[in-house]
Parts: sequence; C-alpha cells; structure tokens
Amino acid sequence: MKVIDAHCDVLMKMYDNENIQFDDHLYLDVTNSRLLKSNTLMQCFAIYISERIQNPNIDHILQYIHIFHEKVLKFDHIIQVKNKSDLQSALSENKIGAMITLEGVDALAGNLTYLRILYELGVRCIGITWNYGNWAADGVLEPRHAGFTLKGKQLIEQCNDLGIILDVSHLCEKSFWDFVQINQKPFIASHSNVFDICKHVRNLKKDQILEIINNKGRIGLSFVPYFVNTSEDVYISDLLKHIEYICEIGGQNHVGFGSDFDGIDLWMNDLSHTGDYITLKEALLKHYSEDIVDGFLYKNWFDFFENNLPKI
Repeated sequence: MKVIDAHCDVLMKMYDNENIQFDDHLYLDVTNSRLLKSNTLMQCFAIYISERIQNPNIDHILQYIHIFHEKVLKFDHIIQVKNKSDLQSALSENKIGAMITLEGVDALAGNLTYLRILYELGVRCIGITWNYGNWAADGVLEPRHAGFTLKGKQLIEQCNDLGIILDVSHLCEKSFWDFVQINQKPFIASHSNVFDICKHVRNLKKDQILEIINNKGRIGLSFVPYFVNTSEDVYISDLLKHIEYICEIGGQNHVGFGSDFDGIDLWMNDLSHTGDYITLKEALLKHYSEDIVDGFLYKNWFDFFENNLPKI
C-alpha cells in the first residue's frame, strides 16, 4: 500500500506553537512516524494563514516555508517534491515526498510578482480562497458570491503560465464557474466531498464534479466528518458512498484523498490520523479490486502530478 494525501494543515499547528515538532502525536494528526506507518508516498503540506492573523503578508508565508524546511525536511527519508523527477525519486527510492501548497492567496495582497518567488521556493499548488472572499475571488461563505475579480483572473493566467496547479476547494459556485472560463490547465479540488451525499456548502455539486473529470483533474475526498455525513458518528462506510458516487458518474480514475488532518477539531470514528490509512485500505478492499484501491490511495494522484508537475 502507498498513499498520496493532497491536503493537511500540520504547518499551521507548528507555526502556532513553536514547541511542536513533526513527530508529536499529542498535538498532530500527521507525523513523521505515522507517514512511515501508512507507507505514504507523498503528503501535501498547506500554507494556511489562520483567520486569527490580521493583515497576513508574504512574511507569514515565508515563515511557514522556513518551518517546513526546519521541521519536516530534517528527516533524511523526506524529500521535497518540486517536479516530476522528485516524485519519481520518492517512488523509486522509497522516500516520502513532501509538496508545499498554498491555501488562500490573501497574504499575496494582490502582488502577482510573488507568484514566481513562491514557485522558486517550491510552491506547486495554490487554492485561491479559504471560506471567505479575498482580493482574487469569493469563497463558499462569502455572502456576496461575486466570483473572480479582474486581478483574480490574472492570477489564474499567471499560475497557468508558471506551471502552478490550481485548487478549487473552498471556492463558491460563481467563483468555480468563473475559474473554469479562464483556466487552461487540469485542476484539482484537494479536499472536497460530494454535495449529493452530504449537503454541506463545502462539497461539490454533480456538475462541478463532472467538470473536474472532463478537465482531467482530481478530487481529494476529505475526512472532515461533517463533509462526509450529517450525523454525529461518522465512519469509513459513510466515506465510501462519496467514492462510489464519483465512480458511478465516470470518475473512478479521478478520485483520491485530501484528509484535511490537523485542520480539523472533529474526526471520523475510525479515521482520526494519517496512520489510519491502513484501516481505510482494508475497508476499500472489501468493495473494490486491489488495482482500483491503489488508484484511490495514490495512483490517481501520482498520475496527475506526474503529468502536471514540471519535468525538472
């Protein structure tokens, strides 16, 4: 079993508390030893500047990248993935790949020249918003639902030109369809589920899922319990309904996982940290062949990144 997970917020926890190290099971869902236990091939590490920080700026992003180097990359078996070659090296050398992503462009303050700097530092995927609006677009909880700004549309074009993958999780529906009109590259929803299965505003409608499939993108299903089921007790069996829904509309090769571990304060009953991917695999194998399960756990993401990361 190998695993690729498209979203976690462990950097935020280590930013908020400098005493937390990347093997602290008391505070973290994703740790070095749990990544080893689940045989993770690659973990995406989001830079999410908390709403608690007023007036976020580029310095906050650089501090997160510093923490990534100091606390995550200090382990010899963890390598940063910036390109296709790094990803293939992680696979062939049995290493853990680590990719930096940015969740919300608020801290860029509309300065698009920062995009190239972030690219040079290894940021390979950007989600445009968190839940609310910013200078680029509106998120799912922004009351105006106004879509993309002119500057936000320029952001899409520059990310396309630079080779930065774009992530539509958190966008409101108007922003999603504005995005589709401008974007020219395959894109992802790194941590979103199926609205028809669980009617939460953060989940994707059927036409959005079909658009991602048609665009050769990927959907990372989240383990946030209230994105999976509206009941108090949520289990892997509930998550399987989201997987099967996407498979039934032609998306078997477009499904992966983006746990959102360390960004949540409620957990599914049987899926509460990254070491529990072993339990998830066992549940999947009761319903799907090993080849299909490998697709869900890592191969679908691997193929996407292999096709959409720069060669070197």
